[in-house]
Amino acid sequence: GLEFEYGDTDCLTAELSELYSYTEEPEFALNRACFEEDFRTQVKDRKWTELDVAEQKAYVMRLLDALEVTNRDRRLKVARAILYLAQGVFDECDTEEDVLHWSRHNIFLLHGMGTFTALLELLSMEIDNNQACSTAVRKPAISLADSTELRVLLSIMYLMVEMVRSEAEDNKPEWRTARETFKAELGSPLYNGEPFALLLFTMVTKFCSMNAPHFPMKKVLLLLWKTILFTLGGFEELQELKVRGRERLNLPPLPEDSIKVVRSMRAASPPASAVELIEQQQQQKRGRRSRRPLVKQDSLDTYGERDPFKNDEARDEEEDGDDVDGAIEGEVDPLDRDTIIQPPPPPPPLPLQLCPPSERLSFPKGLPWAPKVREKDIEHFLETSRNKFIGFTLGSLTKMTFLALTWFAAIFHIFSLLFVDQGEEEVEDTPIEILYQGMLPNLSQYVIALLKLLLAAAPTSKAKTDSINILADVLPEEMPITVLQSMKLGVDVNRHKEIIVKAISALLLLLLKHFKLNHIYQFEYISQHLVFANCIPLILKFFNQNIMSYISAKNSICALDFPHCVVYEMPELTAESLESGDSTQFCWRNLFSCINLLRILNKLTKWKHSRTMMLVVFKSAPILKRALKVKQAMMQLYVLKLLKIQTKYLGRQWRKSNMKTMSAIYQKVRHRLNDDWAYGNDIDARPWDFQAEECALRESIERFNNRRYDKSPGGEFAPVDNCLQSVLGQRVELPEDFHYSYEMWLEREVFSQPIQWDELLQAQ
Repeated sequence: GLEFEYGDTDCLTAELSELYSYTEEPEFALNRACFEEDFRTQVKDRKWTELDVAEQKAYVMRLLDALEVTNRDRRLKVARAILYLAQGVFDECDTEEDVLHWSRHNIFLLHGMGTFTALLELLSMEIDNNQACSTAVRKPAISLADSTELRVLLSIMYLMVEMVRSEAEDNKPEWRTARETFKAELGSPLYNGEPFALLLFTMVTKFCSMNAPHFPMKKVLLLLWKTILFTLGGFEELQELKVRGRERLNLPPLPEDSIKVVRSMRAASPPASAVELIEQQQQQKRGRRSRRPLVKQDSLDTYGERDPFKNDEARDEEEDGDDVDGAIEGEVDPLDRDTIIQPPPPPPPLPLQLCPPSERLSFPKGLPWAPKVREKDIEHFLETSRNKFIGFTLGSLTKMTFLALTWFAAIFHIFSLLFVDQGEEEVEDTPIEILYQGMLPNLSQYVIALLKLLLAAAPTSKAKTDSINILADVLPEEMPITVLQSMKLGVDVNRHKEIIVKAISALLLLLLKHFKLNHIYQFEYISQHLVFANCIPLILKFFNQNIMSYISAKNSICALDFPHCVVYEMPELTAESLESGDSTQFCWRNLFSCINLLRILNKLTKWKHSRTMMLVVFKSAPILKRALKVKQAMMQLYVLKLLKIQTKYLGRQWRKSNMKTMSAIYQKVRHRLNDDWAYGNDIDARPWDFQAEECALRESIERFNNRRYDKSPGGEFAPVDNCLQSVLGQRVELPEDFHYSYEMWLEREVFSQPIQWDELLQAQ
């Protein structure tokens, strides 16, 4: 399998290099020139690395004062000088490690001087720069020059967030304190009463509405992703939040960490398919093995696992003779070899007490996952068992008698009424809660904008005249005129799209996981918006390509990556060197993006029959099976999960023709109580009205949002005053003309209305 370590991010140098496009490479020297021009006027015959901290702080304070000048060109030069500091004063460094060291040192210095707040004010000014927006809208072709100011500001802010977020061996105590302070600032209502992430979401929606086509979307998305990752936490923090949450609710601890379980999976051969098991049993009965060489053949033909949905014309380039199911990591197909060599007979086994510990073999005692069960599954099992063996049902009874359940329902109903009457719910102002409240009014716009960008960056999407232009911050002012320049730009454009997909996929996955952990209805709300915005077919469209080519894409030029390009001399680039690319086996960001998109698809469809049927309707099974060619355990796990939930809807013939896939699902995917994925009932497989399921969920979500976040005084869940004295004691302002019609009102509303005094007294 591929030696891929799935985590929150790639290594630090890779994350920093992806911030810049290759067309921005000349601007590194421009940033250095702006810094040195100003620095020489203040400090003569000395370098930045030779100053003490007090002198460095004094110079940074001078730069921050210069940011407030009205001259736009002067502000840009000062911002470039600050960017050079954040980039690690690379002209004074000899190695990449030195650049990272001074970059981290300078960024913590900039943060302590309040630089981020100053940059935030400038960024808001550039976002609201109507003149720049209107000019960009009218221009027929937008290039790198139209987003200069925004790119400089966003680059500084990204470097600050990423360098402060990332841990280092030379961490100082004051740096750890500054990290927590910066994290709290970003997650709090920092800008206009809203967290910083909402400002970036606004930029995304403004760009997708074509009101600001010059916005550098790649930098915005990267900064948005890293801000969410920093303020809310990554996969390890999520696991810790789960553990603490279960402890707070007195729930049993988690049986395992999913990511750690997948990492521990070895390349051990999975259970054989049914055909293989029968053949092995027959060979054992006959007591002989075949030693003759076998001719290599297509194992899909052998097991009848042909793809019924595959279009021969569209898939000719993918028919490379590889076995789709045989690509499952660790699965050894005996027919995928030219010859089978019989191993020598093993020596007779020693008694167990004589075997040294190093020679004892330890085999796994079971499947890697602990089985799970929901209360709904237990209720369904008891209901079915009672109906089958006793002949009657008692409803959803597990541990309580019917009388106790009735009393509990009545008490809960009364409590819910009292809870509503008492007013608003107490909600802790955590960073994720603050973010949800800020996103709530425009959540649909944010989701649609992100999916538009994902569609535009997908390799399967074709360029259309009405589609949004995501290449504004990668295209140079002057288009290439030589073959080498064209090849370099082509690599840059493909790399640019891959980074956008990486940022969006990681961002959506983090939002889904954090919202689900914070409150299930917050997760369901953003999930429904994603589903209604066609996220499921979009992800399937993304995977409907030669996924192996995408995983192994070589859209990078190592010599141009930061900080390598600013430390070492630039080698001569040739067409041959660009075509060969690097020597890596796979592209980390593309494999990372694929796993993220599969995880998003799993979260959207889990326990949702209507969305599972969407996978069936869009014929996702052959698309997902082709993704199993990627021999990586994490990716294969989530592909098999998606196949498992729809197997009972694909029919008996599909299951018979895909026994090796079924065997892999059995070995690698968690099992649950009454799990009928392997056979499925015809009744369960018949389509029914799934729209009611989504509508009922939508009603529950709206009630939750109204109860928790509706601040209007006339809202359905507004606080109610039930005290008779306080209600009657309130002074009510009557209109001026009320006394003219007071007698008519008494006659109509009081005297002429019959009052049932007996019923009223009995009610009291």
